[in-house]
Amino acid sequence: MKSNAEVVYRDIDSSPALNDTIHKRVEKLHRFSDSIMHSRVVLDSPHKHKHKGKIFRASIEIDMKGNPIMVSNDDESMHVAVRDAFETVERKLKQENSRRKDARH
Repeated sequence: MKSNAEVVYRDIDSSPALNDTIHKRVEKLHRFSDSIMHSRVVLDSPHKHKHKGKIFRASIEIDMKGNPIMVSNDDESMHVAVRDAFETVERKLKQENSRRKDARH
């Protein structure tokens, strides 16, 4: 199944390797929840950050039946920002699934 992820780059160049990683991670999210309707990943570099050096932000929006999930993570490496944001989304999906299971029983 091809992921229905929309990947948006703002003020940075797109990367085929990063696109591939994002689509694989989105496909993996479908294992945790079958109620994901659409996902959007926004990658950017916020301006006027207090840290020295370049900071990257990965924001993930998951449209689901029920509660949508929105996560944002900043890091000096775009790949680390993406990885950490997806780990947070996975954790939230697992929590949502266990909450739904508890509500059914």
